[in-house]
Amino acid sequence: MKRTVLFLMTAVFALGTGSAILLGQEGNKSIPLSKVVRLNRAPVNKEILRVKLPRPREIKLDNGLDVLVLERHKLPTVAFMLWIKAGALNDPRDLPGLAKFTADMLREGTTHRTSAQLAADVDDIGATLRASANFGRSVSVVTASGLVENTDRILELMSDTVLNPAFPAAELVKYKKRQLANLQQMRSQPDFLAYERFYRVLYREFPASAVSATPESLNRVTRDDLERFHHEYYAPNNAILGVVGDVQYDAIVPLIKKYFGNWESHPVPESNLGSVPAPATAKVVLVDRPDSVQTNIMAGDYALRRNDPDFIALTVTNHILGGGPAARLFLDLREEKGYTYGAYSYFQSDVYPGPWIASTQVRTSVTDGSMQALMAEFRMIRDEAVPEKELDEARRAIIAGFALSLEQPTTLLNAWLTVDYYKLPQDYWDQYPQKVAQVTPGVVREAARKYIDLDHLQVVCVGNGKQIKKALEKYGPVEVYDTNGKRLE
Repeated sequence: MKRTVLFLMTAVFALGTGSAILLGQEGNKSIPLSKVVRLNRAPVNKEILRVKLPRPREIKLDNGLDVLVLERHKLPTVAFMLWIKAGALNDPRDLPGLAKFTADMLREGTTHRTSAQLAADVDDIGATLRASANFGRSVSVVTASGLVENTDRILELMSDTVLNPAFPAAELVKYKKRQLANLQQMRSQPDFLAYERFYRVLYREFPASAVSATPESLNRVTRDDLERFHHEYYAPNNAILGVVGDVQYDAIVPLIKKYFGNWESHPVPESNLGSVPAPATAKVVLVDRPDSVQTNIMAGDYALRRNDPDFIALTVTNHILGGGPAARLFLDLREEKGYTYGAYSYFQSDVYPGPWIASTQVRTSVTDGSMQALMAEFRMIRDEAVPEKELDEARRAIIAGFALSLEQPTTLLNAWLTVDYYKLPQDYWDQYPQKVAQVTPGVVREAARKYIDLDHLQVVCVGNGKQIKKALEKYGPVEVYDTNGKRLE
């Protein structure tokens, strides 16, 4: 712990190495980035962070439930995370959103409590109790947390929610009304339209292509559908339960057995997701939104699975390109050219290759210039070796962020659940800082060439078709859709 705290103090100074002073009036956009002077006066510790994360103790209950116990006695709190190994990827093709509906409805009443009673019981002890099944994910997640003095009560409420949901018909009717209103509101947002079309273009028939429920699936879903999904997938032999906080292993395990030990196991359907489609030829898709005064641009392709050996290399590469306000996309499109308030890139990973995405929102009049800038940045990181100084700052920022995250108990627990679920090496996080520090300019260029694939780059733009279509045609064949997803001639 002393070593971690010492590093955190050092990391604050290390992050300052990227600071700069403009020669001239502060904020003067007439001064190009090439004139920025980096003073580099902040002291930097050149040693690589050495960590050894506290390891959880593991136990498998008789019913097959994997349990991870991570003792952290800094605060008098406790948190539980339950990962069910089935999520939105397991939705029936004709019922997108079923995993989300099931998770959302867990808190709407059990066989022992109404929705109002459950909410009151959680509030009485100042606890939290949530459930989710995000689109594109292979898991559903239930979390609960509160003061350690209420551990028994928190576990009782959590287990009642997971094991005994009632899915009351009256609450389902209310839920549908709320979700239908949310869907309508979402479809009015250009960023959602870009996100939706990008995933459809990239994943096509693969389950990850769905990013939201539909009015049809909401209207069709029944209480029986929720019960069936819950019965098929919510089983102890298909789950991992993690606990972190001011607990003792010998005391918490009997409590977990008390509330989850009688959860009956049963065979679970195999998740046969199939393979993602082969990368498509590069193209541009336009979602015509005539009233738009800006263009939402989203470009990308497949990234990788969570257990892929390239994960760290792509993490560093993406950080340099678009990982934050000190990255190339932000500095070029916002600071240098003034096209946007922000430009970023990120990637996701799961049991299937998630997407790598670069995105920005720009004024309609600078759509062409923004596309040129994005393509230029993509080509540069693929073709030119990243300067050692820029790479060093990226590596240090990633390691510093990792060190700071170690102070959050739930982040630590999530890290170990990730190791367990994706079958990563047990020393994965111990080796993480060193492996980040070992990424070289050659490794970055190799990762960029592999994952920023310009021959298969899929670009989605949401904006005023009459004003931007001709500009987009410079970058490949253009497919046009309306805001409801209908293909236009």
